[in-house]
Amino acid sequence: MGNADGREPRGNRGEGSIPDPLNRPYTIVNMAMSADGKISSVERGQVKISGAEDRGRVDRLKAGSDAVMVGIGTVLADNPSLTVKSESLRKDRILAGKAENPVRIVVDSNGRTPLTADILRRGEGKRIIAVSERAGKEAMARFQGLAMVIVTGQGEVDLSLLMTQLHELGIGRLMVEGGGTLIASLFAQGLVDEFYTFVGNLIVGGADAPTPVDGRGFLNDNDFVRLSLMDVGEVGEGVLLRWRVKNRR
Repeated sequence: MGNADGREPRGNRGEGSIPDPLNRPYTIVNMAMSADGKISSVERGQVKISGAEDRGRVDRLKAGSDAVMVGIGTVLADNPSLTVKSESLRKDRILAGKAENPVRIVVDSNGRTPLTADILRRGEGKRIIAVSERAGKEAMARFQGLAMVIVTGQGEVDLSLLMTQLHELGIGRLMVEGGGTLIASLFAQGLVDEFYTFVGNLIVGGADAPTPVDGRGFLNDNDFVRLSLMDVGEVGEGVLLRWRVKNRR
């Protein structure tokens, strides 16, 4: 079962657009975790979990998306650029009439994204900073010329409204790369369609080390997020699990 080379399984390449009644992007959460379910150490330092094969798979997934989203914690901890790394994939996007990189989105309620962050400075393409009303006016001025600012929610970003606005901007397929707090909120609101987890061949340990889905957690059977296994296969020295979310909206 599954594709050992990390390619997207058959039958799912056309799922980039979703039925209009959902009024939001089709959303895929992609994470790499250790064999014991950790995404970084207890000190929240970067841990190399994926190998070259999985990084290539992630690059293909990114290149096939309209936008890539992360939370502010990921920007501050890892300073990702979220660009498509493969020159051939960037050329394919341009030939298809797209920007060479997908739209890059930071969910940043208080507008803390550093102006020097790689996500704002590296690679061609549009950027969006989503902030709350509390940070709105200051963020509009702060990120002028660097990113489009979307203001939604009072004290923190209203993810449901943000998704609606992203859909209205033409974003039909969204990839989410972290972190655990953002992903927990997306799951809690039923805004995730597929969940990809690459399980690497290492043990990180630590009761307080972050996991793919952090936040407050779900407390009872009715709140747990239910998944349906789509595909599983070896990728390098790890395993890729692809799940479809059952309780989504």
